[in-house]
Amino acid sequence: MSKPAKTIRKIAGNEPIAAALVLGSGLSSIGELMTDTVTIPYSELKGFPGGGVSGHGRDLLIGFMGGKRIAVLTGREHYYEHGNASAMRPALETMADLGAQTLLLTNSAGSVDSRFQPGDLMLISDHINYAGMNPLIGEPTDRRFVNMVNCYDLDLRAKATRLAQGFDYTLGEGVYLWYSGPSFETVAEIQMAIRLGANAVGMSTAPEVILGRFLGLRVWACSSVTNMGAGLSSENISHKHTKHMAVQGAEKLKKLIPALVEEL
Repeated sequence: MSKPAKTIRKIAGNEPIAAALVLGSGLSSIGELMTDTVTIPYSELKGFPGGGVSGHGRDLLIGFMGGKRIAVLTGREHYYEHGNASAMRPALETMADLGAQTLLLTNSAGSVDSRFQPGDLMLISDHINYAGMNPLIGEPTDRRFVNMVNCYDLDLRAKATRLAQGFDYTLGEGVYLWYSGPSFETVAEIQMAIRLGANAVGMSTAPEVILGRFLGLRVWACSSVTNMGAGLSSENISHKHTKHMAVQGAEKLKKLIPALVEEL
């Protein structure tokens, strides 16, 4: 067992967690839904995210949501912070050490599809690794050859779609294109993304999906759409705008995620 996992168990207790949830930009308020919460700063856990992006938390929460004991990472480290695609590997390995069988991922993303407007959610069905980097580069074992077919769990996607209908909103599915950032995409790059078959673009998530499958976890991911891609609207794209608009998606996720966790 890793040193961070031992530290967490010493502080929060030995009971296994059912799932790990990673929160994206402007979505940290979802962690407030937990009960019996133990808060552990990332700074106390070796290998946990050490960078800083406004709109992301820097704590690990252990507690209950949807009747299950889970861990919530209130923020992530991105490739664009230090050029390390495997930055989230120590944290996700720790989640597996703690017993997690499911990895739930959220992010804020820009839409390149008129079906998904700012304030909507997009359930991710697949991704395009346009950034080209891979968190398993340097892994010495044959485990690095991860099968990515249906890497976004079909059963969890079906459950989320059904649950969303019960909350009176449609949860459409789409393909997420991972762009390294930190600059936003150009108009030409957005047009390329459309031609490649993407429905949304963002600067995270794909590395964590690869790591999750590498660790044998079921993976589910959902984007909170904060803006249309460059050239698709007149809005001024900025990180400030992303954080502001993510609040709308967070309100929908606050209903969806606990209900999904309950069905794990």
